[in-house]
Amino acid sequence: MYKAKEKKDSNKNGYKKYKVIPVMIILLIAIIIIATAVGAVYVPLLDTAKIIIKNLGIYNFTSISESQNSIIFLVRLPRVIVAVLVGAALAVSGAVMQGMFRNPMADPGILGVSSGAGLGAVTAIGLGLASRSIYFMPLFATIGALLAAWIVFILASSGKKIPVLTLILSGIAVSTFLGAITSLILSKISEYQVKEYLFWSVGGLSSRRWEHVNMVAIPIIICIILLISFARDLNVLLLGEEEAQSVGLNPSKTRKQLLFLVSVTTAMAVSVSGSISFAGLIVPHIMRLIVGPDNRLLLPASALAGAIFLVGCDIIARVVIMPAEIGVGIVTSLLGAPYFLYLLNKSRKEGVAI
Repeated sequence: MYKAKEKKDSNKNGYKKYKVIPVMIILLIAIIIIATAVGAVYVPLLDTAKIIIKNLGIYNFTSISESQNSIIFLVRLPRVIVAVLVGAALAVSGAVMQGMFRNPMADPGILGVSSGAGLGAVTAIGLGLASRSIYFMPLFATIGALLAAWIVFILASSGKKIPVLTLILSGIAVSTFLGAITSLILSKISEYQVKEYLFWSVGGLSSRRWEHVNMVAIPIIICIILLISFARDLNVLLLGEEEAQSVGLNPSKTRKQLLFLVSVTTAMAVSVSGSISFAGLIVPHIMRLIVGPDNRLLLPASALAGAIFLVGCDIIARVVIMPAEIGVGIVTSLLGAPYFLYLLNKSRKEGVAI
């Protein structure tokens, strides 16, 4: 009798957790409309929704101002979509890293992706390519990020295994080295180019256009879907090496595949947004507290929460000193750093190894 009741309660709790997904989808749609409406020129929420619906081809509203249509669809909406893609990418990548290493402090930054992207970006600026086309900086940032992750991966590999400590230390070493090269290049370029790099490095979504969306949307969406498809394997990895092998899973091969996908996903994200700190750390940790450790639910929930979080931070970045704005990376750092210290203190009190 007690077992039946326990099973019933467990099913009820599981059902409640899965209700989080549709609620978050509704929240995401709502915050996209709010973020698109807010700005130096405010457009009413209903008009904003009508403009988005019209441009999606769902319904042709006739009573829409052409100037408002241009502001919403050509200026603000692409920026918000980039925020959605970047937030989802970083949060899912963080959730995978935390699950893979069984550590709430893990995030994509330990792969050296951000430092590699920074070197790629400053190289494009230093060569004068960034001023010729909007595609060069994201392209070079992506190449730099993937090269950095590949170097870290090669240095950390020990036969068929990838020791966690070695991976972290390799990431720190490579990041420091690439950071030194970036600083050297910055010392040799013009003041204007330095300002251009600094604006990119603090993480910003200003002037993001549909070209940026088209550049990263398909790769990020594909990578997120692939990472979510590994949810069951990630659950098995949480049980340990022997348990994973007993069910026919190759832990080393799976980790390499996951690290590759995380590297590509993060590289594509930071290539259009610059360095966005803590999004890949605090979002999956909070979602794990809400929906539990099952990656079949945690990964899609983290994607939605990451999108909501970054769009929300971008709203703050735009309105806090309006009509000017600050980098969204500054907002995520201001929110994320205290939470990181809270996690660190909590882990210390509980005697959990970091």
